[in-house]
Amino acid sequence: MAQRLKDNISSSYFDAAHKLYPRKTRRKIIAYVESYEDVGFWKELLAEFETDERYFQVMLPSATTLSKGKKMVLMNTLNTSELGKSLIACVDSDYDFLMQDKTASSRKINGNKYIFQTYAYAIENYRCYAESLHNVVVQSTLNDRHLVDFNRFFQRYSEIAYPLFLWTIWFYRNHDTHTFPMFDFNLVVRLHQVRLRNPYLSLDEMEKRVHTKLAEFERKYPDLKPKVTALGRELQELGLHPDNTYLYIQGHHIMDNVVMKLLIPICTVLRRQREDEIKRLAGHNEQYRNELTSYQNSQLNIGVMLKRNTGYKSLFLYQWLHDDLERFIKEL
Repeated sequence: MAQRLKDNISSSYFDAAHKLYPRKTRRKIIAYVESYEDVGFWKELLAEFETDERYFQVMLPSATTLSKGKKMVLMNTLNTSELGKSLIACVDSDYDFLMQDKTASSRKINGNKYIFQTYAYAIENYRCYAESLHNVVVQSTLNDRHLVDFNRFFQRYSEIAYPLFLWTIWFYRNHDTHTFPMFDFNLVVRLHQVRLRNPYLSLDEMEKRVHTKLAEFERKYPDLKPKVTALGRELQELGLHPDNTYLYIQGHHIMDNVVMKLLIPICTVLRRQREDEIKRLAGHNEQYRNELTSYQNSQLNIGVMLKRNTGYKSLFLYQWLHDDLERFIKEL
């Protein structure tokens, strides 16, 4: 009896030890990303694929220097046998997806199944997904009133920008970064002052600038117009359509010079409406001050909320990225 009790205790001890120290350790896969801002996005996405057998460690591309960026990520991953085994690269597409192997960097990215890209220009384009913007405003202002139809606004913005965007992609595909560089394109398609009484006036002003530039190109390069039109048909297979062009335009430009230009006045009006409501409903001055202080302390900065936005997961470009990672995991 004593020996059986001793054996049982010993067995229980070893069972507990095996649980504490499993023989099979989790496999670590390093994911290089471009910058600090990218760490949170990629970690949240990759965490969906973590199991008891594997996990991802999201890192900047250099452990010995402060060097960051897409070039550093690619340089540190393309010439190593560990790529695909315990190392992947996670980058913004920029224009590389639309270049479709017309440049050296696009050939590296589009041709390597262990380099994962956003397909949209950048993570910022996900954050600015039109269908998610109303919720961003609600989280910032705690006011659920609709002032602007974001889907309609960004559809029209895209339709105006689209024909000019095709020209800049055509020049880039033909290794001409001087005739119409991204900076010049962004100047044309930025928004200036947005008036909420008629926010579409800002789009009308942008449309005039776009038409002026289009007329200039058609006058200078009449032989290129049919080629640019043909390029548009080709890019439709990559998801680019007249009504979603904003997803492929430089992400920081869309966030800073288009989306925030619209969200700031919207949030200002919604907060003022809520404060007026508090004043109207308060029974006395002390209640008004307390309620107003409580509301103001509960607000969140719209820029911060936009950078935290995760309402893009139904976006088809995000789904493409998600599918790529699923295929990678199955191969593992």
